[in-house]
Amino acid sequence: MTAQATLPATSTAPTARQIWTRTRGITLAVVLLLAAAVAMAAVRSTDRHGALDPRSADPYGSRAVAQLLADRGVSTRVVTTLDEARAAAGPDTTLLVAVPDLLTTRQQDRLHTATAASGGRTVLLAADSWSVERLAPGVTADPATSSRSTLSPHCALPEARRAGSADTGGIRYTTTHLDADACYPSARLATLLRVPAASGGGDTIILGAPDFLFNNRLDKQGNASLAIQLLGSRPHLIWYLPSLADTSATNRDQKNFLDLLPSGWLWGTLQLFIAAALAAFWRARRFGPLVPERLPVAIRASETAEGRARLYHKANARDRAAAALRSATRTRLAPLVGVPVTQAQTPEALLPAVSAHLAGNGQTLHSLLFGPPPGDDAALIALTDQLDALEREVRRP
Repeated sequence: MTAQATLPATSTAPTARQIWTRTRGITLAVVLLLAAAVAMAAVRSTDRHGALDPRSADPYGSRAVAQLLADRGVSTRVVTTLDEARAAAGPDTTLLVAVPDLLTTRQQDRLHTATAASGGRTVLLAADSWSVERLAPGVTADPATSSRSTLSPHCALPEARRAGSADTGGIRYTTTHLDADACYPSARLATLLRVPAASGGGDTIILGAPDFLFNNRLDKQGNASLAIQLLGSRPHLIWYLPSLADTSATNRDQKNFLDLLPSGWLWGTLQLFIAAALAAFWRARRFGPLVPERLPVAIRASETAEGRARLYHKANARDRAAAALRSATRTRLAPLVGVPVTQAQTPEALLPAVSAHLAGNGQTLHSLLFGPPPGDDAALIALTDQLDALEREVRRP
């Protein structure tokens, strides 16, 4: 009991230092991702506050446009519900829909019904295929967006010709209306369309990007001129900012879960999958050269040999045991008879050299060193004895 108590306790559990060494890379990556996410959220929350809001003086707000229109006698009123927007539509108003894609299909249908014969002007900003086909029938959004932001008018629309180049590059459109004005083309597809109404004298203007209305872009190119002419053709401007709190959005036709996800969710998921695969490859086991490891207990070689022998016996692996015995014997005999170790497993090189040191039958020597596996345990023991006798005879001076 005293001798056993004095032996040091051995533990195979990893230490705190080892755990930190293994996990510090993953921990650092997680911290960096969280920091980047917080930074991006902070930047977006400050820079995009009040985007396209005519009451906002932020870089992405539109207060400057409203002020220029007010100087020219055009009043601007902000509405956030569909009922207010429909009630305000009329021949003396311009209805600007800031984010048409936020509207549900039912809201889009009701808004188009109210504006189609109102005699006023409807302006749609960056309407994608989800909304433009209902709010402006006969107009289709192209899947590929414009490669440039600043474009030239290249059309006969007076407002566009007077404004000149403007930042309208974004979504591109095609239309089946032969009387439509297609302006600011990118690769022959328009980023500004003016579609006259079938009756009432009104029209609908579809713009591929809202950039020319931002406060920080209004003084660039002909943005201010284009904004004043498109939004100031009537004495009243109704600026519709769709809100998720609008009760008219509660209906059976509202967007499903996938429609509410951002447009880049598929690419984001693919990137996460690739990152997970790279992390798994990084942390996976690598099959390289053997590395010596400190064992908690020293085991004698004889015990290791006995343990392997028991495993062979339990699995009836006489063929593997015989192959191991013969291979080891050939490796030890080769230097004794002057054969390179690299050729120890070749019968043509080893057998003649061994036969020269013996006075026996070469055929028996071949079956002993390269023969078939023994049929039972007794034959395996006999093979072991014969290999030992052969090695002793070759070593005999």
